Amino acid sequence: MKVKTIGSPFGSITRTQVLVILNLLGASFQRELSRVLDSSPSVVQKALTSLERDGLVSGRMIGRTRSYTLNPRYFARAEFGEFLKRLAEADTNLQARAAELRRRPRMAGKPL
Repeated sequence: MKVKTIGSPFGSITRTQVLVILNLLGASFQRELSRVLDSSPSVVQKALTSLERDGLVSGRMIGRTRSYTLNPRYFARAEFGEFLKRLAEADTNLQARAAELRRRPRMAGKPL
């Protein structure tokens, strides 16, 4: 069941979906999020930048890639995570796309 709303609790649908996916995955990076959300990388980057500025998301550099997570220092982190979990339950399509992600590298030499 997809929840249809006029607005979004976090300002835009992309911002809300980024938060829901980050809650499901734990951590991710901009390109992976754009693939899961089927959105352009620039739109996802703009959402990540504004969420980081608002203190909901924190990013850190891992090599040359910036990894994003929900901000563990956010004052209502536990309640925020529960709210995002409830939002994810309403969007089964988004849950399925997050579950399809491969979270570890493929073993060298393994056939596709």
